[in-house]
Amino acid sequence: MRPGDLFAAHFLDHRAPGASAQIAEQLREDGLVTLDQLATRNDVLAFSSRIMTMSAHRDSDSDGLTTIRCIPRHAGRPGYAGLGNGELAPHTERSGLPHPPRLMLLVCSQPAESGGECLLSDGLRVHADLLEHQAGEAADVLTRARTAYFGAGDGHPTQVFTPHLDGRVSIRLRLDALARWSPLVLPHLSELQAAASRHQRPVRLEPGQAYLLDNERWLHARAGFDGDRVHLRGLGDPRFVLPRGFMPAPPASRPTTRPEVLSWA
Repeated sequence: MRPGDLFAAHFLDHRAPGASAQIAEQLREDGLVTLDQLATRNDVLAFSSRIMTMSAHRDSDSDGLTTIRCIPRHAGRPGYAGLGNGELAPHTERSGLPHPPRLMLLVCSQPAESGGECLLSDGLRVHADLLEHQAGEAADVLTRARTAYFGAGDGHPTQVFTPHLDGRVSIRLRLDALARWSPLVLPHLSELQAAASRHQRPVRLEPGQAYLLDNERWLHARAGFDGDRVHLRGLGDPRFVLPRGFMPAPPASRPTTRPEVLSWA
């Protein structure tokens, strides 16, 4: 395994005996599982149906899966960036719903000629990063209720970090034109984006490879690309118990160095 190889570090063989229980346990522990041998649409549907109750999406096909590829007619439309070939900022899938789907499965059918890597950020590390600096001011403000509104007219008022009664925390984010922010949050947006970018890990999927993530813990993004990149996406809720979000990192394990903060528009 190459150092820093996120795919190898989280890989499970979904065909092995007891794999479903292993996948559930790894999602509870790390929020991320990587997979292979999902070569056909039927393979993807069979696996998805085993793991989750699938939910439809505006762009999904009749079987519930969404084909993600560049569709030029959607270029520049708010909320349709995933169907272009530009880069995508870190985000939560379906952030504008009151209850976004807990799981997202992304499977490569055809990689891009160049670019198009998936970029994943662990919300636990993003949260810990923000707690560590400036006495945790950014994390505190980003936890205040109804300081963000994600989506169009039918979107949802929310906040980036949502604490739960058991001490766990969920993350929810979008950084495009369909995100609106309280004036309290605006001074901290550059710090938030910088933290999400600092903790990004690249994953370049090959045909039949996939990742399955907890949509309340991991943010996902994408590098821009050239060529006909085709992926299949499944969204839904788990067929097993999955605690909300993540348990915040104890102070001793939080990041202690602060790279230069990047600016963003």
